[in-house]
Amino acid sequence: MSSLRCLLLIVFAATLPAQPATGAANELPPAQAQALVDRALANELGAAQDASHPMRYQLRKTSPRLSATKEICETRDGDVARLVAINGQPLSPAGELQEQARLDALLADPGKQRHRKQSEDADAARALKVLRALPSAFVYQYAGSGEGPAGKIERYTFQPNPNFSPPDLETQVLTAMTGEIWIDPARQRVARLEGHLQRDVDFGWGILGRLNKGGWIAIDQAAVAGGQWRIVRFQMAMSGRVVWKTRVFDTTEEQTNFAPVPTSLDYKKAIALLREEPK
Repeated sequence: MSSLRCLLLIVFAATLPAQPATGAANELPPAQAQALVDRALANELGAAQDASHPMRYQLRKTSPRLSATKEICETRDGDVARLVAINGQPLSPAGELQEQARLDALLADPGKQRHRKQSEDADAARALKVLRALPSAFVYQYAGSGEGPAGKIERYTFQPNPNFSPPDLETQVLTAMTGEIWIDPARQRVARLEGHLQRDVDFGWGILGRLNKGGWIAIDQAAVAGGQWRIVRFQMAMSGRVVWKTRVFDTTEEQTNFAPVPTSLDYKKAIALLREEPK
C-alpha cells in the first residue's frame, strides 16, 4: 500500500506538459498557459528530489473503520512516527506504554530504522520513475481561471497521451487516468489535483494486481512552515486486487502543524523530540 500511495502522490503532485486550449480574453493565452505548466512541472520535480527542508508534523489518517493520529518527524535516517490518538481520543495508559515500548525497541535496534529508510528510498525511486515519464504520458488543456483556498488558480484538465507506451509496471496507471489540476500562478505550484481511473489497470498481466475502473484520488497542496509546499490533504477511494486478494483503499489523510527541524537530525534525536509533549 505504501508504494502505491507514494506512486500516486508523486504522479498527481506534478503537472503534465501538453497543449492547452485557447483561453477566453480575460484568461491566459495558450503560450502563457503552457509556460506556467512547464514551470510548475519543473518546480514539482525539484521539490520531489529536495530533502533539505525536513519537517515535523501531525498526520491524521481516517478510514471507514478507524482514525489514527501520529506525530511524524523527518530525519536523515528516514521518518519516525509516534502514535498519539485513536479515533480522536488520546492513547490509553496501556496503549501509551505499548507505544513507548515500540520506540524503545527502535532505539535498541538501528537495523529497523535502516530497513524503513530503505523502503522509503525504494518508494521514492519508483515514484520518480513515474514523474520523469510524465512529459510523454499525458496531454491536457487549459480550462480557465478560478479561486482556490489561497487565491487565484489556473485550471487544467488532463488525459492520457494515446501515443504513450508505458516502459514498466510503475507507469501503467498513467494510461488510464483523467482529471483536473489547479496551479497557483503566483507560486507556480500545484494547489489541487483530482484524478479518476477510466478503466481497469492490470500490473503484470493481471497476476500481480489490478486497480478497478472508477477509483479516484484528490490531493491538496499548500505553503506551510517556512513557505515550503507540502501535501496537506490526500483522499483515495480505489478498489483492486493485490496478488490474489481483493483490497479496498478508502482513506483520507490530513497533515497539519508543520514545523522545520534541523537537517542534521538523526532518528534517535527525533524519538526524543517526539517523546516531548505532543504539539
